[in-house]
Amino acid sequence: MAARTVVVAGASALVGREILQGLLADDSVVAVHSLGRRELPLKHPKLTQYRVDFKALPALPRVGEAFIALGTTIKVAGSQAAFRAVDFDAVVAVAKAAKAAGASRLGVVSAMGASARSPVFYNRVKGEMEEALSALGFDTLVIARPSFLAGDREALGQPLRSGEKLALRVSKLLAPLIPANYASVDARLVANALLTIVPRERGRRVLLSGELQNLRKPAASPP
Repeated sequence: MAARTVVVAGASALVGREILQGLLADDSVVAVHSLGRRELPLKHPKLTQYRVDFKALPALPRVGEAFIALGTTIKVAGSQAAFRAVDFDAVVAVAKAAKAAGASRLGVVSAMGASARSPVFYNRVKGEMEEALSALGFDTLVIARPSFLAGDREALGQPLRSGEKLALRVSKLLAPLIPANYASVDARLVANALLTIVPRERGRRVLLSGELQNLRKPAASPP
């Protein structure tokens, strides 16, 4: 595979962290540009970090691929408008900036139930985001729609999302009875699925939790 240059947004989140680590460990990747509101406590010869305002992104260096793992909740954001500013506006802004910088391949973390026609605000915004990305004309667009994400949020300094802890416990207890697409999924599996498919396939592909869990075994997180 030819040398790859990649931009990542949201590397401080559960899935974004695993995407970043996977890219840094991949010998085919020669440079990773990470976009975030704050700098990560991480140094690597391949990694360049940019502290950015997603409302006014600078021009990006030339890249071939982009991975976007930005996301919040209405509770954390504080309002529907603030939620949309992250989960729609910021995601689309990064995708447009990456496309302008030469990216032809994009992987993005969305959510189960995403639909632009959903009566549920959260799902509707996610669906509208997916449609906006589809309209940008990437050669490859891979959309991961995980159910509840399993992973160590505390290690990232993030609060456990409302109801998530209970949902994850119930999911584990009732795992044999829950359809695969509704079962909790390890954040590492979501990252590994995107890392596997984005560089290799063309066209638009949507990955639900059941498929995310079966594509690859999770890679170990760094100590």
